[in-house]
Amino acid sequence: MNAHTADAGTAYAVHQIARPTGFPAASDFAYVASPVPEPAPGTALVENLLLSVDPYHRGRMDGGEGGFELNAPLEGRAVGRVLASRDPGLAEGDLVFHRAGWRTHALVTRGVDGTRRLRGHDGVPLEAYLSILGGTGLTAYAALTRTAALREGEDLFVSAAAGGVGTATGHIARLLGARRIIGSAGSAAKVAHLTGTLGFDAAFDYHDGPVGEQLAQAAPEGIDVYVDNVGGDHLEGAIDSLREFGRIAWVGAISMYNGDRSPAAPRNLFEVVHKSLRLEGVLVSHHTNLQDELEDFLVPHLRSGRVGTDTTVVQGFDRTVEAFLGMLRGENLGKMLVRTAG
Repeated sequence: MNAHTADAGTAYAVHQIARPTGFPAASDFAYVASPVPEPAPGTALVENLLLSVDPYHRGRMDGGEGGFELNAPLEGRAVGRVLASRDPGLAEGDLVFHRAGWRTHALVTRGVDGTRRLRGHDGVPLEAYLSILGGTGLTAYAALTRTAALREGEDLFVSAAAGGVGTATGHIARLLGARRIIGSAGSAAKVAHLTGTLGFDAAFDYHDGPVGEQLAQAAPEGIDVYVDNVGGDHLEGAIDSLREFGRIAWVGAISMYNGDRSPAAPRNLFEVVHKSLRLEGVLVSHHTNLQDELEDFLVPHLRSGRVGTDTTVVQGFDRTVEAFLGMLRGENLGKMLVRTAG
């Protein structure tokens, strides 16, 4: 399948055709062709330009409540341009954020399933709307400003810091006045990227030794806030390093996604009581009301160049599955996106 040479009347979608056993394989997916749909009353036809592949997709591939159906198009965050509209809230040419990704074309309705017309800030690249201004950045912003309530002068640790949420967390925490920002990552190159390019004060490769020991060396005076994208030994190590009244914003658990299950609870969980810590989960769908606030906060810094989009962009819809698997293997710096057109 080559989407670039497809007939103008043909649409493509990625279907999941098997449940993964452990790490997903390319054979668990298929690219399926169909005619480009016609918009019904109240809908608009969108050609997708950028697609997001995210860690949460892996969990939904196991099925069950809230899981993906087999032999049906997968879903994900996307940015597209309206080709034809019978939705009074959307006009031909509008740029739209929606959740009918993993396909070249989609029918959407403004206000349904998070579909919205983009504000289109001058000087802000399209990639920003699926990274630092998208669900990735919104997750980080909610984690820091609402869940953990990071205060100026506090010290922060973020795991999977070179990924999408991690890089956004680092940028936003710096703008909020964090004193020291420490990150973990999965390679020496990513550690160098965190400290050399993104301005982290310290970083370490979690392969180099026990996370708790490396974090204690990087933050000998402890930390106030932990944004957790990993779980497992990272959560346990952070609990050890958190000061009294510290806060944990738990975003994800990469260590548990592919059947390599970590212990159900950290061995030091009672320290949450002993130190009066607070641990709260972060689900971005509970914070969509913060979207305009996020954009007002970040757009000036995107325009000035103080904050970047921090994306790895794979070219071509026919590489969507490849991009997803690469993201799970940690091959991306920042947010992993697929450019399908434009």
